[in-house]
Amino acid sequence: MCGIIGYTGKNKASTVLFDSLLNLEYRGYDSAGVAVIDDNKNINTVKTVNRVQSLIQLSENGEKIQGKTGIGHTRWATHGSPDIKNAHPHLSEKFAVVHNGIIENYSLIKKELIKDGFVFKSETDTEVVPFLLEKNYKVSFLESVIKTVQKLSGSFALVILCKDEPDTLIAVKKFSPLIIGFGENENFAASDITAVSNYTQKIAYLDDGEIAVIKPDGIKVYSIEGKLVCKEIKTVSRESLSIDKNGYEHFMLKEIYEQPQAFTKTAEHYLKKGDLSFEASGLDEVIRKIEKIHIVACGSAYHAGLAAKFAFEELSGIEVNVEIASEYRYSFPFISDKTLVIAVSQSGETADTIAALKLAKEKGAYTVAVVNVKNSTISRMCDSVFYTLAGSEIAVATTKGYTTQLCVLSLFALYIARKRNRIETQQLHKFIEEIKYVPLKMTEVLYMAEDIKNLAYKTVINSSVFFIGRNTDYAISQEASLKLKEISYIHSESYAAGELKHGTISLIEEGTTVFAVCCNKDLEDKMISNIKEVRARGAFVISVAQVGDKNIGGISDKIFYLPRTNRLFSPLIHIVFFQLLSYYIALKKDCDIDKPRNLAKSVTVE
Repeated sequence: MCGIIGYTGKNKASTVLFDSLLNLEYRGYDSAGVAVIDDNKNINTVKTVNRVQSLIQLSENGEKIQGKTGIGHTRWATHGSPDIKNAHPHLSEKFAVVHNGIIENYSLIKKELIKDGFVFKSETDTEVVPFLLEKNYKVSFLESVIKTVQKLSGSFALVILCKDEPDTLIAVKKFSPLIIGFGENENFAASDITAVSNYTQKIAYLDDGEIAVIKPDGIKVYSIEGKLVCKEIKTVSRESLSIDKNGYEHFMLKEIYEQPQAFTKTAEHYLKKGDLSFEASGLDEVIRKIEKIHIVACGSAYHAGLAAKFAFEELSGIEVNVEIASEYRYSFPFISDKTLVIAVSQSGETADTIAALKLAKEKGAYTVAVVNVKNSTISRMCDSVFYTLAGSEIAVATTKGYTTQLCVLSLFALYIARKRNRIETQQLHKFIEEIKYVPLKMTEVLYMAEDIKNLAYKTVINSSVFFIGRNTDYAISQEASLKLKEISYIHSESYAAGELKHGTISLIEEGTTVFAVCCNKDLEDKMISNIKEVRARGAFVISVAQVGDKNIGGISDKIFYLPRTNRLFSPLIHIVFFQLLSYYIALKKDCDIDKPRNLAKSVTVE
């Protein structure tokens, strides 16, 4: 969620911190701040509840915070409102701290510290950390950190400054992602690789309970017990660090248009010589014995799972439950060694999905990760990992992340069907050919952008909008509704069309906008009835149907015809229409499209 950067080295720290925080803006935040140690061992800070550019202006381009060691942070509020007093870094007499995650036992620690005479200025859980460091500071910076971390419960990534060691950063990780970066006479700590993308390609991932002591001439990593740990340094490709808009007005629009290429790259990775390839140790044996599949995910990844459920069940004949990860471990799920658990996450760091995975592994399930980020926590936890080759996705609202996840899931469903002898070779190749045409059909939808923009600009979209569909069309509706609400701030809801008469239709009144997804030919008669039901109550119906449909247009106020495809794969193509629609509605409203309010790219706390 929040963004962290720490720097120590040969250059002006503020320049590096600001540059890195600008790269982290895609994560979403509501305040920002930096702290730098000067030559006199003073820690100077600047904070804002505006964008990072405001920090640059407030500090007079870094002139007010001179020094070569510092930390920076973009905060998404959890404990305490988004204001200056709660913005990071948080300070004590000798220490400055930035923090991602949640200190679960902070209230108990805070009571103890108040008794010891410490005076709190913020409402955050984070502020207990610098005061606890101060209390534990007897011998050395590192010893104080170790003693402090041993008392903390919860999830946290911490990067810490100490006045007494002005060229040193200490970074600590527990259940919240943190990397260290290696440069020439300069080194880094950061919440993700994009923060250091302009400075180094050499990184290492900290594991839970590890503490990194970072100096300009090197980094040493210790366990929580103080023992040295050897870390593998990885070289990250420049492609994975790319955060250029390439001439597009917003990252979201760029990423919408990158979908055909991202889909092709992902599909080709799992289609070798025209056949499916999912290579993983022991996977085929597991596939033959499993009795059920659980897909666990959050947000759009959850919607990708809902769309893929139809392919898994119809093709493989296996019962599939799609579970919201934050609810999974509290619902007493029935898991055994005959359960395949698929965790879907763009970042691979989604806290709720990680917690769900831990439960699944404890109960003996075989686990598979579908993630975009290599060496992420989820990818390292699972028995097998299948990457979506989407490249960097910067906009908070996912687009190509969703479609590449659904690509992998759809192909994996075919792979399981083949391994369980549930599909004939001719039918398998027919499905594969259908998938190969998906990028071309996505492009056809992209060619409709001007018409979609006109719809967004010329149609009065109410303060409350409804999406209806059935089967795979309902899966499309759920992701479409989320896209609209998260970037345009228009309240929208998705309903299985057959549920309208069970209460929801009471919300339909004169002028209510209803989007009807009617791309499933087998259920068209049912959808026609549902459209007539809402129009009879005064709804303004905008329908999407497949090219060649002759029935939906006559009962809709507006109709858009989308490329024909097998219904199992229609969410891959038809969602592009709604991504563009949401984008242009948000653009019309002058919303902050890439960084919508209150949202973060990677949700690393429960």
